[in-house]
Amino acid sequence: MSGQASPDVLGHGPPGGRSARKSHALELFRGLPARYDLLSAALSFGQDPRWRRALVRAVSPGPSDTVLDVATGTGLVAAELLAAGSAEVVAIDQSAEMLGAARRRFAFAGASDGARAAAGSVRLVQAEAESLPFPADSFDALTFTYLLRYVDDPPATMRELARVLRPGGRIASLEFGVPGWAPARWAWRLYTYYALPALARGASREWAAVGRFLGPSIAGFYEEHPLPRIVEYWHTAGLEDVVVRPRSFGGGVLTVARKARPAAAPGGTGAPA
Repeated sequence: MSGQASPDVLGHGPPGGRSARKSHALELFRGLPARYDLLSAALSFGQDPRWRRALVRAVSPGPSDTVLDVATGTGLVAAELLAAGSAEVVAIDQSAEMLGAARRRFAFAGASDGARAAAGSVRLVQAEAESLPFPADSFDALTFTYLLRYVDDPPATMRELARVLRPGGRIASLEFGVPGWAPARWAWRLYTYYALPALARGASREWAAVGRFLGPSIAGFYEEHPLPRIVEYWHTAGLEDVVVRPRSFGGGVLTVARKARPAAAPGGTGAPA
């Protein structure tokens, strides 16, 4: 179905026993989809769309590639992947409300994203990153956005993401970061802890909750999982050539790698490319 989502969001929803972290994430995003794209761009001063485009460029999808977009939200990255030339995108999110917004995005073929996506197709699946409903080695490339702060076990989640990626396949992530340069870090803290909550209150009650949550959540995540440790999670998952590219003075973090190919057996040539 060219440029449009499958008419039904396929359900592989989370099991009943959710952790407090995951329950909070689902509740946090439940009321956001209606104006998510506009407000996420405005509250990031236009940086969020730029970062997402950089994420797509990092995996450079080809015309025959099938790409998995994890934590797709309203489908922003999925639409960019199709526009960049992917033959097929499978986009997953654990939030039914976010997937509903993504379904509406792709349902309107005349909308800008739908028109740009006309060369390929997208399939929407409700699923969790920690337990993907796909066989091993299924995808040529994989993207994920603002995910690791919302999972209980980032190393295990990285292993699961790597599992479904084909050997040699490209993987890239976008996360918020904490700038390392002191003046930028001071400005980041001032904005995320004070200005952002005030601005978000003017948007809606739901965005006010996000505004209060975001700065402490990002800072707390990196206290528990410093960036070098996160890179190690990628390596341990079987990913190699891991490159970290700070964006906007470190307010965003783009990480890129590829899945290692199996080592050649003694006297053999290893798995074919």
